[in-house]
Amino acid sequence: MLKGLARWLRAYGYDASWTYGIDDQVLLEQARREGRIVLTADGGILRLRSVRRGDPPGWKVGHEKPPLQQLQDLVKELGLARKAIRCMGCGGELKRVPKQSVREEAPPRTFAWLDEFYRCLACGQLFWPGTHYRRIQQQLKFLELE
Repeated sequence: MLKGLARWLRAYGYDASWTYGIDDQVLLEQARREGRIVLTADGGILRLRSVRRGDPPGWKVGHEKPPLQQLQDLVKELGLARKAIRCMGCGGELKRVPKQSVREEAPPRTFAWLDEFYRCLACGQLFWPGTHYRRIQQQLKFLELE
């Protein structure tokens, strides 16, 4: 239900986990084990006794809003500060890597015009600040102005 929000949270710098069709009890145990807040559009999970007690903490997100507005609400309500962007696929931390180390992996035109490349420390995915990255940053900047 909140896959789009998870991706925007990663763009905003947070390690957001999302799994399609996960069982409520499995989700709660994973959140406890990993020290996460459960974000849900399903009010039922928030009525569980453990979640009401804050074990793990839970937060209701309006599913009627688009993901960027959901993020804006969370930023305001939870006081989230913007951090360095994370892997859009898995939420892992990105580390800058030397340009020459990705010569064979990066698309040739991208390699020719960019000097910055990053690798996800969790899944190994290669990233670079191309046009898609710039559009994401513009949207996040606009979000912070509202």
